[in-house]
Amino acid sequence: MASPVRDPLVVCAGILVSDLFVPPLEGIPRPGQVASISAPLYQSGGCAANTGIDLADLGVSVRVGGRVGDDVLGQQVIEELASHGVDTSGISRSATSATSQTVVLCIPGDDRRFMHYVGANAEYTAAEVAAGAEGADILVIGGFLLMPSLDPGELIPVLQSARSSGARILLDVVIPLGENGLDELVSPLVRHIDGFLPNHDEAAVLTGESDPVRQAKALLEWGCPWVVITCGSDGAVYADDAEVIRVSPLPIDYVDGSGAGDAFTAGIVVGLMREWPFDDTLRYAAALGASVCRGLGCHSTLFSDVEAREHMSRVQLTRETRGE
Repeated sequence: MASPVRDPLVVCAGILVSDLFVPPLEGIPRPGQVASISAPLYQSGGCAANTGIDLADLGVSVRVGGRVGDDVLGQQVIEELASHGVDTSGISRSATSATSQTVVLCIPGDDRRFMHYVGANAEYTAAEVAAGAEGADILVIGGFLLMPSLDPGELIPVLQSARSSGARILLDVVIPLGENGLDELVSPLVRHIDGFLPNHDEAAVLTGESDPVRQAKALLEWGCPWVVITCGSDGAVYADDAEVIRVSPLPIDYVDGSGAGDAFTAGIVVGLMREWPFDDTLRYAAALGASVCRGLGCHSTLFSDVEAREHMSRVQLTRETRGE
């Protein structure tokens, strides 16, 4: 009897966080002042959780790998992921560190403010990535650089093994405030992945360039096959060895940009799984990324697959050759 054909498996490995979102404030209260707000939102977050939840809600078979504390917040993260249909078998519990937490302040007309506790993410290792990634068709490493025990030298053999088994690998990063010299940690990895998805600020720290096209070209010189620089309300820039594509943002009523990059990554994953032309993949990813900005939190207002396919035609692409 022939073995049953399984659904393609995506593994999202990386940071897991318990998020507290403070609803939009007109400004930061003065010392001693009390600001009245609407109800805060508690939600599981972090790059691995956000992309995993987005993919599961889009009908993709997904496993999340990471580390949380042996505490109430860690249990809540695991239970919320499971409620979306995510396989949580790749998540371990720390006996020494609490679950990572972030407080997110949303300021109308300005970017968000993040106050972050690394917690158990600091203990996540390449060996745990390898264990969680077994059988993956696509492996997404989310939040690299915010996990100090995830050593690049130890992670490279994991990436090599996954690729030799046929997996495609995507990488994104989160850069801790004030840290420099991080290019030395990232540049060895990008030769062993299929796509790199930093945001504009992260790419600026890594390359020293302020323009996203120059950032993308600099990162390609490190040996990555293709790069997408996400630029918030300015859309995104894709580049490979042949061309540069500017991706215009999908117009939406903006509330909170948290999780937009992770939803964009989920869109890229779906396009790769469906073997779409990359133009369509970028349009779909941009639609998903915009959709989560319509409400508070990282995945509360994610488009359904049908909605994303309906809206992707509104995303405009402009291409130019690498020499321009």
